[in-house]
Amino acid sequence: MTSSPFLAVPGAVVAEGVDAGIVGHYGGPIVEQRKLERGEAIVDLSNRGVVSVTGPDRRSWLHSMASQALDRLQPGESAEALFLGASGRIEHAVHVIDDGETMWLIVEGAEAEPLAAWLDRMRFMLRVEVADRSSEFAVLGAMSVEALDAATPAFTPAGIALDWVDPWTALTPGGYQYAHEAGHPASAWRWIERIVPREALADAAAAVEAGRVAPAGSLAAEALRIAAWRPRLATEVDEKSIPHELDWLRSAVDLGKGCYRGQETVAKVLNLGKPPRRLVLLHLDGSDTVLPVAGDAVVGEKVRPEPEPGAEPERRPVGHITSSAMHHELGPIALAVVKRQVPPGLTLIVESHGIDVAAAQVEIVPADAGAAVDVPRLPRLGVRK
Repeated sequence: MTSSPFLAVPGAVVAEGVDAGIVGHYGGPIVEQRKLERGEAIVDLSNRGVVSVTGPDRRSWLHSMASQALDRLQPGESAEALFLGASGRIEHAVHVIDDGETMWLIVEGAEAEPLAAWLDRMRFMLRVEVADRSSEFAVLGAMSVEALDAATPAFTPAGIALDWVDPWTALTPGGYQYAHEAGHPASAWRWIERIVPREALADAAAAVEAGRVAPAGSLAAEALRIAAWRPRLATEVDEKSIPHELDWLRSAVDLGKGCYRGQETVAKVLNLGKPPRRLVLLHLDGSDTVLPVAGDAVVGEKVRPEPEPGAEPERRPVGHITSSAMHHELGPIALAVVKRQVPPGLTLIVESHGIDVAAAQVEIVPADAGAAVDVPRLPRLGVRK
């Protein structure tokens, strides 16, 4: 991918980490958050990948492999889907929109090439064509269509705007939510990703410089995403992740659809088991002005029954930080994946940059999340009551 024209906008500072290559902020990430939240700003997401699937069998073919029901996706409708491994672990996450002729998949930039290659190997005799279009198309993000329109017109190759509207706002049909429904922050999450020809980025950057729309960097978008408890493949997912741990059954899985790779694990954990790990939001102590980074250890303090005088509580690792941000209202916050057995009231500490950062836990996937189906226990043979 070529360098983004947004990097030449005055005040632009390049992002680090998973969003390297795009603008992290323009000098005021907190102000940018507020403008983005009000629907007045756009975010350059040109580091994302775009994969296209064409052909008359595209819907039914992707439907057979994905966790989401895609066979009846209507032109202009948005969906989110996961591609799982045989053991149910997350391998790819895609944002899907169909324009009546082509199914467009927005993915993390590093995922475009391997996803397109894997899909191409799975075509067999079906009438589909797969292509990595990341060099031709880019992505812009915003929390209102008006902000995107002020930057560049919607791209409509088949008469349908390629604007993907994030379904995370509410529980999708066929999905399942572990998080307690009352007060879920996703209700305020209005996220749109617009696919545009890559050359349109220059026009969008010019609109920013002309003052027709405000710019916001990736730090602002990430802070609002974290506050909405919204998982992301590049940050929350590791080699062991299953959808249940991240409450991703909420928007990316249809529990009523037919067989697909990894479905057995999805059904078994939901109906009979418990997620082995769980996603939490952490409110961080900002006294030391230290913001943890992805991978920092989360530890819990275990009090001994009869501690020796002056002895410090025993620490045990219980998880790790996946993403963090400074939010304009909540202050320093982070998402973390912790062990299922961690009590919700346990005092947590994040070990970051050689400093202990106290953390208050907000349950996303509750510690007591259990089987969705109550299976009666059968009496053992020969046992008399």
